[in-house]
Amino acid sequence: MRGSKREYLCSGKSFLYNRAPLLMAIEMNPAQGEVYSVAVVIADHATFPEMRRGLLPAFRATLADTEQAIKEAVEDPTLQSMLFEMESVGEGARDGAEVLQEIRALRDDLVLVAMTRSRDHSLPLRASQAGADEFILAPVNYEELQTLLARAIEKRALELEGRRVLQQLESKSAFCSLIGASAAMQKLYQTIQAVADSNTTVVLRGESGTGKELIASAIVQSSDRAGQPYICLNCSALPESLIESELFGYEKGAFTGADATRAGLIESAQNGTLFLDEITTLNPGLQSKLLRVLQERAVQRVGGRSSKKIDFRLICATNDDLEDLVQKGQFREDLYYRINVVPIVVPPLRDRDGDVALLADHFLRNYCAAAKKPLKAVQPEVLEILEEYPWPGNVRELENLMQRLVVMVSGPTITAEHLPQNLLRHSASGQEAILIPEQGVDFDAEMERIEVAYLTAALRRTGGKKSAAAALLRLDKQRMKYLCRKLKLMN
Repeated sequence: MRGSKREYLCSGKSFLYNRAPLLMAIEMNPAQGEVYSVAVVIADHATFPEMRRGLLPAFRATLADTEQAIKEAVEDPTLQSMLFEMESVGEGARDGAEVLQEIRALRDDLVLVAMTRSRDHSLPLRASQAGADEFILAPVNYEELQTLLARAIEKRALELEGRRVLQQLESKSAFCSLIGASAAMQKLYQTIQAVADSNTTVVLRGESGTGKELIASAIVQSSDRAGQPYICLNCSALPESLIESELFGYEKGAFTGADATRAGLIESAQNGTLFLDEITTLNPGLQSKLLRVLQERAVQRVGGRSSKKIDFRLICATNDDLEDLVQKGQFREDLYYRINVVPIVVPPLRDRDGDVALLADHFLRNYCAAAKKPLKAVQPEVLEILEEYPWPGNVRELENLMQRLVVMVSGPTITAEHLPQNLLRHSASGQEAILIPEQGVDFDAEMERIEVAYLTAALRRTGGKKSAAAALLRLDKQRMKYLCRKLKLMN
């Protein structure tokens, strides 16, 4: 039953449908216990009695043939699935695909089963691209249809439950942009919350790649300065000739090229937060000027004669041993005491028990989504290897690895053989993966290869002298001769 197309608005979106489609809302039947819910859109309403009988006893169908009934069915949160005939709307399957796509946009939890009487081979692909979970041809076998619908609904329910559990897990293991459920990270979250609302200077101390910049951002997001300027500078990223003017600003004519007055980063952080990463790379002169700013809470531009009062909070970060640098005279002791008011030690990844799997999953999801690829599965053996690795590059190294795996692994599953050799060598699981690949090995051939390698090396070192090679390998001379004959090595 097809005819002119009419526009129907649903939650701010529209889809086109036939002037007289038939919608049968299949509801729960209290008399028979819990059953699945499904909406069926078909073109010929004369098939309604047959379909209602065919879907019993698992489903009970009721007819809804008005715009309001359609709207209520789509917006009904208890609806679990929809059986949709592609030719039931508009001028054919193309319009039906558009409707499917709009329904999918409205309800990502709904199981959509596309149905057609056409034998057009392009329809299954078109329906799948529109968001259909399954595709069937009419006339249908109702017993098979019930099984298909039930399995699809149960599968979707499991997916939704898995998504809910994952969201709960992420909510417990995430703080601002930080990911981690280990005891070390929970302690870190508590420390961040404790210092967030104060104006106290904080220094973040930890190895490279541990996420100190993210922690600084978390402190800012949790503070009452969250809506104010947040200025970041990696002190090691700029040459010494530029850092002073970047930090303190300059007056017009202060040096060659200073064609106009410019405020520095400290001034730009007025009422907000200044984050200085790798602060130990500042030269002694800049350390002295920064100390004066912290003492007087005022900044003087390069070439300027007056100071300007500044209200800002300072957060620093370093992966160096501050006390050792102070002792060696490479970092001012008075500046050390100024910035080391609240030191926060950021734990390395190897001390964050259980966080590697969480972070790996987080990065995998992010980079698969960014690359518009299906989410890849990770074998349990791979997770064991990742957990055993010491991660000298910390979270940054793990993130880079997961990004590389998303790009380089073409299949749906990441296995041990996809991991770099340095990871495999650091774990018992990895050693097994090196020794015995997934497809197995020919043990006798491998042993012979090893024998050949040792014997050849020993003979080469001894200049071909079998007696000397036998002594080097701690072999009996007769056995040495036997092995050389067997393996056809040096007459």
